[in-house]
Amino acid sequence: MKQTQLLRKLAVCLAAAAAITAIAGFGWLKAPDGAVSDMLYQRGGAPDGEIVIIGMDQRAVDTFGPMPWPRSVMAQAVEYLNNADPENPPAVIGVDVLYVGASADADADAYLVEAALLGGNVVVASAATFDTQLVKQGDDFYMDDRMVAAWDEPYTELAKAADFGHINQMMDDDGILRHALLWIDVPGEGRVSSFARVIYERWCMAKGREPKEPPRTGDGFFYLPITGGPGAYYEDVSIVDLVEGTAAPDYFGGKIVLIGPYTLGMQDQYLTSADHASPMYGVEYQANVIDAFRGGFLPREAGEKAQLAILFAVCVLALFLFLDRRVRVALPLWLALSGGWIAVCLIAYRSGVVLHVLWVPLGVTILFVASVAVNYIRAAREKRQIQNTFGHYIDPAVMKQLLEHGSAALELGGKLCDIAVLFVDIRGFTTMSESLDPPTVVEIINQYLTLTTECIMKNHGTLDKFVGDCTMAFWNAPVEQEDAVYLACRAAMDMVEGSKTLGEELLEKYGRTVSFGVGVNWGSAVIGNIGAPKRMDYTAIGDTVNTAARLEANAPGGKILISRVVADILGDRAEVTSLGDSIKLKGKAEGFEVLTLDALKEQ
Repeated sequence: MKQTQLLRKLAVCLAAAAAITAIAGFGWLKAPDGAVSDMLYQRGGAPDGEIVIIGMDQRAVDTFGPMPWPRSVMAQAVEYLNNADPENPPAVIGVDVLYVGASADADADAYLVEAALLGGNVVVASAATFDTQLVKQGDDFYMDDRMVAAWDEPYTELAKAADFGHINQMMDDDGILRHALLWIDVPGEGRVSSFARVIYERWCMAKGREPKEPPRTGDGFFYLPITGGPGAYYEDVSIVDLVEGTAAPDYFGGKIVLIGPYTLGMQDQYLTSADHASPMYGVEYQANVIDAFRGGFLPREAGEKAQLAILFAVCVLALFLFLDRRVRVALPLWLALSGGWIAVCLIAYRSGVVLHVLWVPLGVTILFVASVAVNYIRAAREKRQIQNTFGHYIDPAVMKQLLEHGSAALELGGKLCDIAVLFVDIRGFTTMSESLDPPTVVEIINQYLTLTTECIMKNHGTLDKFVGDCTMAFWNAPVEQEDAVYLACRAAMDMVEGSKTLGEELLEKYGRTVSFGVGVNWGSAVIGNIGAPKRMDYTAIGDTVNTAARLEANAPGGKILISRVVADILGDRAEVTSLGDSIKLKGKAEGFEVLTLDALKEQ
């Protein structure tokens, strides 16, 4: 039976874990998991000042008018940066603006090329337009959602005068920018590195450093740790300050200078993993990518299959631990598993591995809540079953203890334990019943059985059964009781005393009276639910029970017969009279001592 229950429990755990794993596997947790992961991982920091942003801000729009501006504006800005302090120009100047094709002002185009050639430290932007296309690979087909449909690069002269890299950014499904794109394979152009990567490598060259390895990625995407949030790299320096020559020359020396849109009207803002409420300008995001390359901390995302396998295993373990346990035990387990996983995620992240933060705590929480509900429903059902099974024949105090033991009391089978057994029968009832009508007989026997039941319940006994006008009860089961023998004998004395009053009423009403004969014994017996799964009785069987029944059968009206073991347990609390072996009990060897219980001290 236990093995069957264990297998059933394991099957439930496997099924529940599979369901939660499927939810995660289908991507239904991407958005909430992304939000929670961002809260844990993206704590930001303070940039070291090596990157400076020059804003194409509202002041510039007010000065130069709406975009696009003449390319001479950018040319003047770049020229000032390189000429303001010729001994210490910027290490790299990154222009986060697309200059595609020749403009109507050829002189302005030439001026920008001349400015770029002057310092040899300019990197400009390029961009791809992606489309989705059905691709055939051997005998298989798949949808390529990163097919380059169009490619915009700097006009020819500028492309020769300056380096360029792509500025494409692709948000996750929830609209949050968490990843950067290291490279793009452009038809006819080859692999083009990102704007940020090109700037980083130029900076390393200017500083005489060896570039750190780029992140290993099969599709070009990599997870980006944010260094500075919105506004962290911008110190209110406008491109107007460069054109007008009012910016401090030494402020830019040896640094990475990024020039890009920095006002709402230019539509270059993104919600990022650093802040879901405050958008970040594109040029700020480029600054963060460059800082990630500089810092060398580029954690890789763990494989989905491995994380799904971990989620499944943890969920199976969690539900197995939660089921059949009380809340005060399951709650610490839930906290340990959830908190432990968050700690693992933090340690893994600092070691360069990105894990899904939400998957395990959410799965464990769902299973914890479900197990609490299941355990509550099961406990309520078990209590109801126990009450239905025992409620009519055990004392409420015993019932309370029994409910704490749970469903074990409902299982078919028994256990060996010591019990005090009481049998009580009505003497003279058969003769009286022959002279009375059936309804009167039923009324009288119900009065007597009510009396015996009340005496048993009052003394915390378990009412086993009624057999005609005979009542059987026992003590010390289904739960252990202190001084079970005394309780049984106290119930027997109460029955004898109560029968006197009831006998007087019958004598007055019917002219006849009856009395009780009681037998009490103590010893080992088999206690449990005995019968068939669809029909069982909670009862006691064994020689101890048979002996108690035979003591009762030999007890005269108004007398209580007990065995020597009962008398010895009662000790000086009882007054007894030994009958020796004058009463022969069926099945008992010679010398079995029978005693009468004459009085019992109150306690």
